[in-house]
Amino acid sequence: MIDNLRLFVRIVEKRGLAVAGREFGLSPASVSERLAALERSYGCRLLQRSTRSFSLTEEGRLLLEGARRLVAEADSLAERIRRGVETISGPVRISAPEDLGRSAIVPLLDRFLAAHPAVTVDLNLEDGYTDLVGKGFDLAIRYGTLEDSTMKVRKLGSNRRIVCASPDYLARHGVPAVPADIERHECIVMRFGQNIDNEWPFLVDGKVERIRVRGRLILNDGGLARQWCRDGFGLALKSIWDIGDDLGSGALVEVLRDFTFRESALQLVFPQAGPMPPRVRLLADMISDHCRNRARDTAREPGNG
Repeated sequence: MIDNLRLFVRIVEKRGLAVAGREFGLSPASVSERLAALERSYGCRLLQRSTRSFSLTEEGRLLLEGARRLVAEADSLAERIRRGVETISGPVRISAPEDLGRSAIVPLLDRFLAAHPAVTVDLNLEDGYTDLVGKGFDLAIRYGTLEDSTMKVRKLGSNRRIVCASPDYLARHGVPAVPADIERHECIVMRFGQNIDNEWPFLVDGKVERIRVRGRLILNDGGLARQWCRDGFGLALKSIWDIGDDLGSGALVEVLRDFTFRESALQLVFPQAGPMPPRVRLLADMISDHCRNRARDTAREPGNG
């Protein structure tokens, strides 16, 4: 429709079907067919034509005014889109878990924004369920397997959830030797949405065994759970991505390593199908590179094979 409106405007401006057709690479017959299609679409005659001249009908004058505005808006929109494709600019909406988001993603965003001043970031840090499509996110970082198979996924690395505690807590309360021992320990328990994560999985003799834990601290902020664990308030079940630095520094100690549940995945998720804008693709690549490098560094640390 917009192409036919563009042709109609040019017919009027050039005062002829043939000359307008030449600019568009159309034969006189094709120009006449397109004009007729416009008239059928609007249900009225737009031009009064004779063998030598034409004049606008009242409906044609009305359409000409609106067509010029629509064509100008379409051209402006196309130019803005082209500029957005060619330059790194515009908004990026990203979702990430609380602790990983603060410790790993926020520093990356600082660097990304410094390198691309025309980009804006809308960051959502949340450990519970988030409707990525409904809330219009461009990308998200997620642990585990996704239920929605329609989303695009890029694996960032393997993840392991481990039970950890501060040396001070273990000195005061002892080190659990088998999973059943943690029933006697104070545990820091996460809440994901409406679900309380108080059944921790372990592998015992090759079988999954879930131990119900108790604790005076229940929260929905992974970063605060990590801090309380470092401060000696109890055992915590945390992702290795969140506490790798704490294990390296000795601020936290892994316990029950021989019973750790199987590995899962850390993934970058793209809720929307189709090609990504350059700003989203570049940020996704930066996150992927960072996670790959971090995974290699972790694998080289003593005690990690």
